[in-house]
Amino acid sequence: MIEWKIILTIAKTHLLTKIRQTATAALGVTFGIGAYITLVSFMTGLNAMLDDLILNQTPHIHIYNEIEPSKNQPIDLYQQFDNSLNMVHSIKPKLSQKKIHNALPIIHYLNKDKNVRGAIPQIKATVFYIAGSIELGGTITGIYPLEEALLFNLNDYVVEGSPQELKSNENGILLGIGIAKKMSLKVGERIQISTIKGDIFPLKIVGLYQSGVADIDAVKSFVNLKTAQKILGEAENYITDINIKLFDIEQAVPLSKKIERQFQLTAIDIKTANAQFDTGTTIRNLITYAVSITLLIVAGFGIYNILNMLIYEKMNDIAILKATGFSGKDVQLIFMSQAMIIGFMGGVLGLLIGYLLTSIIATIPFQTEALPTVKTYPINLQPSFFVIGFLFAMVSTFLAGYFPSLKAKKIDPVKIIRGQ
Repeated sequence: MIEWKIILTIAKTHLLTKIRQTATAALGVTFGIGAYITLVSFMTGLNAMLDDLILNQTPHIHIYNEIEPSKNQPIDLYQQFDNSLNMVHSIKPKLSQKKIHNALPIIHYLNKDKNVRGAIPQIKATVFYIAGSIELGGTITGIYPLEEALLFNLNDYVVEGSPQELKSNENGILLGIGIAKKMSLKVGERIQISTIKGDIFPLKIVGLYQSGVADIDAVKSFVNLKTAQKILGEAENYITDINIKLFDIEQAVPLSKKIERQFQLTAIDIKTANAQFDTGTTIRNLITYAVSITLLIVAGFGIYNILNMLIYEKMNDIAILKATGFSGKDVQLIFMSQAMIIGFMGGVLGLLIGYLLTSIIATIPFQTEALPTVKTYPINLQPSFFVIGFLFAMVSTFLAGYFPSLKAKKIDPVKIIRGQ
């Protein structure tokens, strides 16, 4: 029968008599786990921030009418040319509207789909911004402001004003911050919008929009959907785009294909629209976890070396224990207990240090025009990181103590005493 009280007492005595070695081993675990928590929390937080910069503003499925050349040319109507190779040059796009036919019924139908969190309309139009003698080309996007804020986080990219103010002002505009800087305009001032037909409409600036992408901020602005229809001189059912947000992003590809077949429209899923960005995200995550795992493995080898040396220093103690009646298994359990105690103490301290360091990083100011809503460095404190870190501390110290303790178990006390 194993006398755990005696074994733990001896293990405690060994640890306290060699306090420097014990502290060194515990600190090896502590800093290994602390560095892991800090690195993985910071890197995954940074990756999530970069993903959100693009994906928060990108619909899971974007529906619109693609302008493209007609697939069937007049020559295809003649049966005598069916078996011939027909070469048609300078094919022009067919005459088609940007408007989505029956857009409102389609939106109503999509919002009933169990996979769809929300489907909302948009109107995109090319315009000219006019302020005094300055005239800039750009685009306006007609939206439902509150729905856009709810589904696509518009609030996060409005640096002055709010979507609510746009909703309550039919002649208002959320102006791209790049346009505002070029034209020296501020919130509350007015800007004139000119369509490609030459019609001019004065609008009041109710807010400034900053996506974080300079090329977009220099051309893009938002107005109410009805305001866009009025500027373009179109009816209330005029809609050029439908944006869909799903509950599960993995449903974007099959649903987009279904929409294309069902409604004969172009439906671009988020994975297709951001294929390069998605690849970059995968590589960044791979590097993050590879470095984190490497850090834990290096810490594990350090722990093993320290405990291995500790056992060699305790050869005389092992001989005395065996000479006084302790079995090889008892000796092994004593050193395994030491390893687990070191792992527990080091793991707990490592989690505390990791949490402390990440909390400090999360308060460091981080300001850049590309990310207007980010004020401090991003940190992703997931409970799973702490669980993984603590489990690794216990498993690594168990293995680091197990293999050296096998040597202690097999040591012949007679040979050690003779050598003395």
